[in-house]
Amino acid sequence: MKRAGFLPLVLALLLAGCAIGQATPGTQAPAERLASSIVPGRTTKAELLASFGKTKSVVFDSGYEAWLYQSPAGDGRFTEFVVLIDPSGVVAKTRQRAAAAP
Repeated sequence: MKRAGFLPLVLALLLAGCAIGQATPGTQAPAERLASSIVPGRTTKAELLASFGKTKSVVFDSGYEAWLYQSPAGDGRFTEFVVLIDPSGVVAKTRQRAAAAP
C-alpha cells in the first residue's frame, strides 16, 4: 500500500473507533443514586470523583465547573444530571432534566 493511501485509512479507523467506543467511565449512574448522594452545600468535588468518577465537564473562568452525568431512561435515552461546583470545590447546585420523548 502506498504511504499516501495509508494515512487516510488510519484516520478513518481512529474516527470509527471514537464513534463506537464505550462511554467514559463515570458518565453514567442511576438517577436515584445521583439525586440521593449529591447534596448542594455539602458534597465536595473529591467525593463526586470517588463516588462516580470523572465525567464530561466545563470549567468557567470564574472557577465554577459544570459536570454532566447521565442515567439510562430506556429506549436508548438518558436523563441528564448537571452538577455546578463552586470555586472552593463544593457542589453549589444540581439540576435534573428528563429524557426527551423518542
